[in-house]
Amino acid sequence: MMRKTVRVCTPRYLQIGEGSVSCLPDILSAIGKISSPLIITDKTMVELGHVAKVQSALINQGIACGIFDETVPDPTDEVVLAALSKLEAGKHDCVIGVGGGSPIDTAKAVAVMSRYSRDIFDYRPPAEFNEPGLPMIAVPTTAGTGSEVTHHTVLVHAATREKISCRGEAFVPTAAIVDYDFTLSKPKRLTADNALDTLTHGIEAYISQKRSMYSDRMALDCMRLVGKLLDRAYADGGDREAREGLMFAATLGGLAFSNASICLVHAMSRPLGGLFHVPHGLSNAMLLPMVTEFSLESATPRYADCGRAIGFASTGDDDQTAARKLVQGLYAYNKNLEVPSIEAFGIDRREFENALGQMAEDALRSGAPNLNPRVPTKDEIIDLYRQAWSTAS
Repeated sequence: MMRKTVRVCTPRYLQIGEGSVSCLPDILSAIGKISSPLIITDKTMVELGHVAKVQSALINQGIACGIFDETVPDPTDEVVLAALSKLEAGKHDCVIGVGGGSPIDTAKAVAVMSRYSRDIFDYRPPAEFNEPGLPMIAVPTTAGTGSEVTHHTVLVHAATREKISCRGEAFVPTAAIVDYDFTLSKPKRLTADNALDTLTHGIEAYISQKRSMYSDRMALDCMRLVGKLLDRAYADGGDREAREGLMFAATLGGLAFSNASICLVHAMSRPLGGLFHVPHGLSNAMLLPMVTEFSLESATPRYADCGRAIGFASTGDDDQTAARKLVQGLYAYNKNLEVPSIEAFGIDRREFENALGQMAEDALRSGAPNLNPRVPTKDEIIDLYRQAWSTAS
């Protein structure tokens, strides 16, 4: 049921559009007296020149900065602690996350843990942490996670490989710079995975039991943009209009799910990343069609709206038809965009089978399945994982 009141949580500043990274010094000035930011990123962002672009914007205004480029996919608590050491050694007073979801999530964690607990389990759901941390600016270079506007930070406990979604207003960036120029060099695989991640955010926000009028509008526009532009960006990475639209869709999707929550797809996706290192957007894409099919009858009108928004169904289709077309369209996306099954990704079958119980328990522990239209049992989650083992389309 839609909530009657909702507390909307967003960054203080959003700078959106081509070349908006040049506005970074103005953003820092608006936030306060910041003299020494630390850029948190990875080596790929350095090699691609994205970090140099951010540095140039700062240096041109006489702002010196440090760089921590040791972040990794599925960031761990150990990496966060290493970044914290760099922050303290350089006496930095702000963090700037540059990259995809992993560097931005690392930066968000550093901003909070620099002032509060450094034990990842203190942030484990259902805990929420709302006290302000160090100023943090997010500069996304992919169009997918929406991490630049969310109050979630996903970290992996290095010892157990459990993925923990840290939550609360403390993890909302102070500002986000959404500049689609950074996405023009993305390869096809990353383009598809990021867009399907965005699409998952839109769908799950729209069918979540915590949805609101606010999140609904963001979710529907997110889905419309992906449906209109994904094929274009996949076919031509230099299509600036498509890149800009998908970048904005990612931000809209982040605003939607951050204020409505994710559901079963994300709950099942994170253990795949934590245990088997499946990239987050790709694991969402692997699971989205069958989880949608599993949930369909529990929220048919809502899923029908999704089918129409994406363009799989027409406005003249009744709800049952539109909902079925949504499922068919999602399977077709995976086929046309060459999303591999779990098996084709290269995971060992025995290891996968042995991990099913733990993955299902981790998914349930996250709390997200309770917001799904159809709340699954542990056995039903295991069955969905097995369906995804060899099913990509």
